[in-house]
Formats: sequence, C-alpha cells, structure tokens
Amino acid sequence: MPATPVFSARALTKVYGEGPTAVHALRGVDLDVMPGEFVVLLGASGSGKSTLLNILGGLDSPSGGSARWTHAGQTHELAGASDAELTRYRREHVGFVFQFYNLIASLTARENVALVTDLATDPMAPEEALALVGLEGRLDHFAAQLSGGEQQRVAIARAIAKRPEVLLCDEPTGALDCATGVRVLEAIERVNRELGTTTVVITHNAPIAQMADRVLRLADGRIASVQANPSKLAAAALSW
Repeated sequence: MPATPVFSARALTKVYGEGPTAVHALRGVDLDVMPGEFVVLLGASGSGKSTLLNILGGLDSPSGGSARWTHAGQTHELAGASDAELTRYRREHVGFVFQFYNLIASLTARENVALVTDLATDPMAPEEALALVGLEGRLDHFAAQLSGGEQQRVAIARAIAKRPEVLLCDEPTGALDCATGVRVLEAIERVNRELGTTTVVITHNAPIAQMADRVLRLADGRIASVQANPSKLAAAALSW
C-alpha cells in the first residue's frame, strides 16, 4: 500500500485584509508531503512560503481549502481546528526552527533544550539532542558564548528534543554565512536521516534545494513547479 501523506493540502488559500487592500498570500495550493521526506520550499520574498509553512505548523489558519495532518493512521483537519487543538498539535507533533534563534540568554544550551523536554511526553535527554547537532562539548555555554551557527544548532536541538514527527524550518541559514550555514544544514540533514523526521525547509537560496528529495517553487501564492532530485547532494557539498 502506498504511504499516506503526513500533510495533504487542497485548494489552500490565505487572504490578509479585505477589499482592494487585501493580500492574497496563497492562491489555491495543492500539496502532499510524505513521511520522512525532505522538502525544500523555494521562492522569492512574498511568494507565500512562510504562510504555507505557518498553516502546516498550526501557527496560522487558512482562509479556504483544506490542510490535513495524518498521525498514527488518523487524519486531522487543521483548517477550522480550535486554538486548543492547534496548541496541542504544535506542542506534541511539530518542531520549529526560525531564522532567529530565540534562545534565552540567561540559560545554558542544555537548559534551553530542557525547557522543551520538561513539557514533552517522550523527550530525548537534552544532552542527546545537543550531541545529535554536534554540540556535546558546549552543553554548559550560555548563548553569548556561542557563535551564530552554534546558537542555531541549539535551536534545532530544542526543536527535535520532543521527538516531533515533523520539523519545519523557516530560513534557518538566513542570518549565517555559507560555511556556518552548511554546519546548520548538516544538523538538519542528520535529523532527517537518522530520526526519519519529515522535514520542510523554506529558503530563497537556490543551492540548498540540491539536498532535498523534492523542491517546490512558489510564486505569487501558487506552487509554480515541483522537482524531484534523482540524487541528493550532501549538505557538506553545498556552497553559495
């Protein structure tokens, strides 16, 4: 039997505002994301990438269409879900990584990750999550003692420590130089490969698309093209 998509969106729309000043961020998006897949959403600023990711992650609600999430054989409709349902969904099933790290400066790397593990039902130890992103030697360093790339890897460890089914990353290398960004992408790549975490990464940086199973290009709120990579490039081989 073919696998059931983790995410399935049909005719998905999102409109901000009303009347002549309304912004149509999504204009009828159809999308399937399969279990364990690594998907890159590529497109210019304003193309709808972040809006789509926020709806899949339960941070925003669509104006129309459906956005379904399947877990343990049960399908749930995200469109129209209550705030309480979306909060539980985000807390239990989704890991987020954003462009800015949002670490708590007064806590160590270990303590920043422990904030999540204290709330999860079956978490990794903070030390395990930090080792997975190559920071086993920086457990007790504060944010100010870490480089930008190290802080972003702490943010990834924090996101995966609750063992989410999906990892959603919005421009995770946007504030980093190439060499540092590659280290961050290696950590995301390892999470996808070793934990089987379904991973969706937003970027405007075309070379990053080479490490994906599939690349979805967005333009003007629509999916303009879908490309499968016959052979993926390792993050360590990327440059931009």
